[in-house]
Amino acid sequence: MTAMTPGSNLPLPIARVAVDVTAPVRLDVSGLLLTAQGKVRSDDDFVFYNQPTGPGVSHSASAPGGGDTITIDTTALPADIDKVVVTASLDTPGATFAGTEPTATVRGADDGSVIATFTPPRLGPETALVVVEVYRRGGAWKVRAVGQGYANGLAGIATDFGVTVEEPAAPAAPQPAAPTGPAVPLPPPTAAAAPPMPSAPPPAAPPAAAGTGKINLDKGRVNLQKNQTVSLVKGGKPLLTTVKMGLGWEPAFRGKDIDLDASVIAYGVDRKKIDNCFFGKLSILGHTIQHSGDNLTGVGGGDDEVITVHLGSLPPEVTGLVFTVNSFSGQKFTDVAKAYCRLLDAGTGQELVRFDLTHAEPRTGVLMAKMIRQFSGEWEMTALGEYVDSRTVRGMVKPGAKAL
Repeated sequence: MTAMTPGSNLPLPIARVAVDVTAPVRLDVSGLLLTAQGKVRSDDDFVFYNQPTGPGVSHSASAPGGGDTITIDTTALPADIDKVVVTASLDTPGATFAGTEPTATVRGADDGSVIATFTPPRLGPETALVVVEVYRRGGAWKVRAVGQGYANGLAGIATDFGVTVEEPAAPAAPQPAAPTGPAVPLPPPTAAAAPPMPSAPPPAAPPAAAGTGKINLDKGRVNLQKNQTVSLVKGGKPLLTTVKMGLGWEPAFRGKDIDLDASVIAYGVDRKKIDNCFFGKLSILGHTIQHSGDNLTGVGGGDDEVITVHLGSLPPEVTGLVFTVNSFSGQKFTDVAKAYCRLLDAGTGQELVRFDLTHAEPRTGVLMAKMIRQFSGEWEMTALGEYVDSRTVRGMVKPGAKAL
């Protein structure tokens, strides 16, 4: 038996496995069958106590005081299903996982032999969790410990993976709308939610507005402001091709060279550094991240340093990337002008996202942007612009983890 940690994975030695999720309190445990796009094919791929069977997956409730079980027969899963995620939400409305440690036990479904256990660490305001996932890799099936939390209950997880969530009925019946397919009834929400709006969809965040509004790439290039997020999705499909993060700067004073160093730090689900790529280490993670090399002056047009990321080939344990710029020689960012980062499609050269620093501080490091992999498979990029005192990428690891 192996005690797993967040992001770790193990090959499954048998085809039929059961995942028991237990806790000191009552949990609602579910399983979702996901395609390579990270979405369910239909609501039939959402397996829980109100819909206890799906293709190759079943739910069973335990006796009082025990935990629910999701059983997965990998030989019976449809060919277009690449992953089954096992989730848990709290049965008591408004309760959070603070002080509660659920444990997943992965065992043989037929003989009960325990393969692994996993207890997600450091839980707080979460009301629902993706606990573990069983996924296909190179024709074989593996299990990964996840432990990612949601603040909006099981409905939030279900919606993120493409399940149609049935909202509570409004006091006054709205005008009937054309049906969009069957809706799976969910248990009562486990976190406070705003009353449903039966007719008007929520307003979209304006592309150039300040704040934390999230947009996608459907309208072309996105200019981000600090703390604004863009979902790397176009036409409903996540961007999983090769991208380039170009970082550039100019001296604030004519005739003065600026030697800055661009880097990227890769993190796992536990916010621990997996590796970093910079001028002294030009390729990491099996060449899925590559650095263009050091620019010693900052003089000249275009990007000063470029970091290439093969999004679709990144190891699955990489869930976050933080892009940084440092002044190894000790020059302050008040000596820098026109610092920016921009994300490009490596195949077409098209600029997708741009973030221009609009202020400077007399410090030697800056967190430019972060990219976070969502459990639906897509990536999100957020502009940071946070200054720190560090002349090397080593000193950026803790601030970068905090920013994730």
